[in-house]
Amino acid sequence: MSAALPVTVDRTVTLETRLSHFPARRIAIAPQCAIGYREAGAGHADALPLVLLHGIGSGAASWVQQLEALGTTRRVFAWDAPGYGESTPVASASPKADEYAGALDAWLDALAVERCVLVGHSLGAIIAGSYAASRAQRVAGLLLISPAAGYGTASEDVRASKRDSRLAMLAELGPQGLADQRSANMLSPYADEASRDWVRWNMSRIVPTGYAQATHLLANADLASDVARVDGPIAVAVGAEDSITPPSSCERIAQAARTRLQIIPRAGHAGYIEAANEYTALIDAFCRASDGQWSKA
Repeated sequence: MSAALPVTVDRTVTLETRLSHFPARRIAIAPQCAIGYREAGAGHADALPLVLLHGIGSGAASWVQQLEALGTTRRVFAWDAPGYGESTPVASASPKADEYAGALDAWLDALAVERCVLVGHSLGAIIAGSYAASRAQRVAGLLLISPAAGYGTASEDVRASKRDSRLAMLAELGPQGLADQRSANMLSPYADEASRDWVRWNMSRIVPTGYAQATHLLANADLASDVARVDGPIAVAVGAEDSITPPSSCERIAQAARTRLQIIPRAGHAGYIEAANEYTALIDAFCRASDGQWSKA
């Protein structure tokens, strides 16, 4: 596996300070609709752009370590999903994945990104899978990290229970309480305090309306069905210590995608935060392989 170019970082500098090098941006995708995002690596036109989609309790800022490292060799975009950060929400109160995929398509149009490597984490994998299944010409490679499978094939009772319990927790705790009580579940026992603080920081900034819509998306989605329709390079990875989307769950997604599940040791659900070097190398290697296929096309 070829590693990303090394980036010298003063570890005494906080992640929030490091994030300031990738300021929040916002771009219109339709009348009264916009997407917020962060960007690195402008000017690297000789490699495919990389697009990073976060999970349900996170945001674009969570990818700061990947923006630092991977932005040295290619353009990197991390969005705030619809309803997160400065991004306007989708229209439906109970949306399906294709509605988010439509917003992703419009955002890439606005950025003039014709083709990219697409990486989705957790709920972001649901959006990425839907997008790749319906717009294959724009996705040179699809990497799913700790993918959430969705409950779309479950009974209505199960779907309602999963959805309503999460919504009740949000209503009771609010974003800060949710971050205080639930962020530890995102990480392995090996995570350092900086990673724990960073996951908590990101989770505390969720927007309740957008989070509620994403909860409905999770209830409505069927990622396995979407990845089975993807025609192109695809990879699936998960942390060995992931208790939210454990390896057994991710194995089913990998099987549907006709690929081998990659398991990262000593990493939990938010592996790309706590084990940034390993996940950045994984993403970098996948991007380089996709570049090779792109150059032959």
